[in-house]
Amino acid sequence: MKKITKIEGNTANSFIKPKTRVVAYCRVSTGSDEQLVSLQAQKAHYESYIKANPEWEYAGLYYDEGISGTKKENRSDLLRMLSDCETGGSLR
Repeated sequence: MKKITKIEGNTANSFIKPKTRVVAYCRVSTGSDEQLVSLQAQKAHYESYIKANPEWEYAGLYYDEGISGTKKENRSDLLRMLSDCETGGSLR
């Protein structure tokens, strides 16, 4: 009589794809009340947008206020975000 060995299959959990860590960057060019309301709206939009995707993990939000959009060197949070993404540093 032949011996049969049952090999257990992989569980469904072993195929779960890790979530992609996602951050957002927002900016307004002036510190006016109207622009600050816009900044709050941007921040709320991107946070809820990222959190709504089940394949993403919300890893933070970077923003600069009252900063011109012409030179990235003047945008401290943009530079910090880029550095964190490149180095895998501690995202907010």
